[in-house]
Amino acid sequence: MPTTAPEPSPATATTAATTADQALRQRARRVVPGGMTGHLNAAALPPGYPQFFQRGQGCRLWDVDGREFIDFMCAWGPNLLGYHHPEVEAAAQAQAALGDCLNGPTPRFVELAEAVVDTFAHADWVMFQKNGTDATTVALMVARAATGRRKVLVAHGSYHGAAPWCTPVPAGTTAEDRTHLIRFRYNDVASLEQAVAEAGTDLAAVLLAPIRHDLGIDQELPTPAFAQAARRLCTQAGAALVLDEVRTGLRLHGAGSWEPLGIRPDLSAWSKAIANGHALAAVTGTDALRDAAGRIFTTGSFWAGGVAMAAGLATLAVARRDGLAAHLDRIGSLLRQGLAEQAAALGIGIRQSGPVQMPLVLFNDDPAWEKGFTFCAEALRHGVYLHPKHNMFLCGAHTEADITLALRATEAGLQAVRQRHGAG
Repeated sequence: MPTTAPEPSPATATTAATTADQALRQRARRVVPGGMTGHLNAAALPPGYPQFFQRGQGCRLWDVDGREFIDFMCAWGPNLLGYHHPEVEAAAQAQAALGDCLNGPTPRFVELAEAVVDTFAHADWVMFQKNGTDATTVALMVARAATGRRKVLVAHGSYHGAAPWCTPVPAGTTAEDRTHLIRFRYNDVASLEQAVAEAGTDLAAVLLAPIRHDLGIDQELPTPAFAQAARRLCTQAGAALVLDEVRTGLRLHGAGSWEPLGIRPDLSAWSKAIANGHALAAVTGTDALRDAAGRIFTTGSFWAGGVAMAAGLATLAVARRDGLAAHLDRIGSLLRQGLAEQAAALGIGIRQSGPVQMPLVLFNDDPAWEKGFTFCAEALRHGVYLHPKHNMFLCGAHTEADITLALRATEAGLQAVRQRHGAG
């Protein structure tokens, strides 16, 4: 992993009407509904944030106007090792020269399946898809096929994808899409027990994020009592405990995010980081669910693409070899400590929550995220890309030198908050 970091070139704003980014936005609005769909829509971010990017390298991004940023969103998670990681890209390019989407899978399919089962502690088998929504949906299909039941328990506010059964925006969906979902409160054992009782003998699965990472609120690590209760209740009910590792996978623990708690799921959904930006997702499961997984029908013309699988093989190998989780923990701790010291010195109340590998910074007395917008806009102007209310991500390419440079930008951001909103 690199040890030095050049300072990003100044992210100087240019006249909006003359930027390449604005020109692309105008063109996109003519041919794409709203100009951009879903979470990638920069309209939800402070003014000055780019919508379109030219390239990425390591932990750096360049927008279409040539502005350079130290990136703490990591493509919303897929960038695990660093953009354009040489070993990952070499593996992907070697496979591309042979073929990607063919009449059937390449040998990488079996090789990657073996590597996944060897990597994730609970996994006895794996099924591949292309994105996180695919994986969470397939996991629930397996749970329902195995149990012959319908009800699935999900926590209030948890995001598990963009299919009709789970999308956070109801437009285009029907009430019937969610008929068999029952909600409970994350980290609340009594609430979970009540939901299990409500499902009764129709409980197929409990679907949980390994940490609570809902938009715009403090992240929560699971309490041991809650994780143990989830495992116990599923076992007692003959239901599947499903972990949605789409955001957390490989960042918190190489073998699975709940391994430190001594809790293993029956099924896990993976995506984002497992191929370092190449489109790949997976469902892993235990032997008890192998037959059910073989009975469902789920498929995609691109799901066995060899290029992403070659990238996935390289990603798993590099993450294991380089001790990725420990590196992210160390780098994340430096960032969290630096931010805490800066905020304390300026008398500004901030809250940093969740694992340091997935930082979230929220401000006290900031219900509309106005302070957060001020902070992030100023940091962006100083060459650091942050998010005001979504958990961020660290990658293997972030170094101590990058953190030092980033903290210069966050200090400017905190000073802007104090000047505009006052202390407190």
